[in-house]
Amino acid sequence: MSSDTMSNVPSQGMKSTYTIRLFGWGMLSIMVVYVVNNFLTYGAGLPGANKVLGEDASAVSWLQALAYFAMLGISIIWLNKRHDKTLREDSLVISNINTVLIRCAFWVVLIVGVTDMVISFMRVEGLLPGVVGSDLTSQLGKSQFRGLYVHVPLMLLGIVLGLFTRTLGFTWLTILIVGAELLIVITRFIFSYEQAFMADLVRFWYGALFLFASAYTLLEEGHVRVDVFYAGFKSKTKGMVNAVGTIFLGLTLCWAILIVGMGGKASVINSPIFNFEVTQSGFGMYVKYMMAGFLGVFAISMMIQFVAYLMDAVADYRGDPYKITPAAPGTH
Repeated sequence: MSSDTMSNVPSQGMKSTYTIRLFGWGMLSIMVVYVVNNFLTYGAGLPGANKVLGEDASAVSWLQALAYFAMLGISIIWLNKRHDKTLREDSLVISNINTVLIRCAFWVVLIVGVTDMVISFMRVEGLLPGVVGSDLTSQLGKSQFRGLYVHVPLMLLGIVLGLFTRTLGFTWLTILIVGAELLIVITRFIFSYEQAFMADLVRFWYGALFLFASAYTLLEEGHVRVDVFYAGFKSKTKGMVNAVGTIFLGLTLCWAILIVGMGGKASVINSPIFNFEVTQSGFGMYVKYMMAGFLGVFAISMMIQFVAYLMDAVADYRGDPYKITPAAPGTH
């Protein structure tokens, strides 16, 4: 929906939507601070916001805790400056933010996947020493080195590409997965050649496809609904059901994943990421730790989209006009 169309949305009753808008933007603000604090605490060694009342309390831990209130304050200022906006407009803004996030994630998995596959192929075939030398070959066999000095710069490159391009989406990743599977079939049954990194690449891209595309599927109402009565509900009733379900099921699930996955240094998301965990196959790809991070990206992207969905659902309940039309899949 264009900005010109959105500008024609009636502004009546906007004050009554302030609470739900504050809830949504506040939820996203707290989530951002929680994720940043997680990496600062367990990755950079900062004390953490949970240490403000303990013996290890310090100025840094207080700053980490106050960051939550600071972000909430920024949310309030943001809403006050946009007091004339509607729920539909806020939903569109949040969905667009999520689109950029997912596009960056797909560029990252594409570039890292191809690069790591090439490195693994050259290692298993003994070609790497002739290209980069024996010392660097030895270093590239260590997950900490490859993750920090190869993957991290590629991730930054992927983020930059995601911010400034609109040419790649999960539909293209589906084609790449089919191509990778086809390559395995051809090399296995025609050339009797197969290596661990080939299956690792398919799993890597499969995980990204299913977890990253979930938010866009939610935007398009593409998830399967196991219900009997919903299809016959009026728009207002559907809005109420979607709003309640979003708050008590959708957002709760996302927070559960983040809290359990990032609740400590040894948690299921943090531990693989901070240790650059890899599979047991010595010449496979070194991206297992990123696949653990996919869960975090899934929870973050779904929470963002659930907030947008919540605002849209409340707008449906209120009978607000101009329902958002999702962008074409190729732009995601």
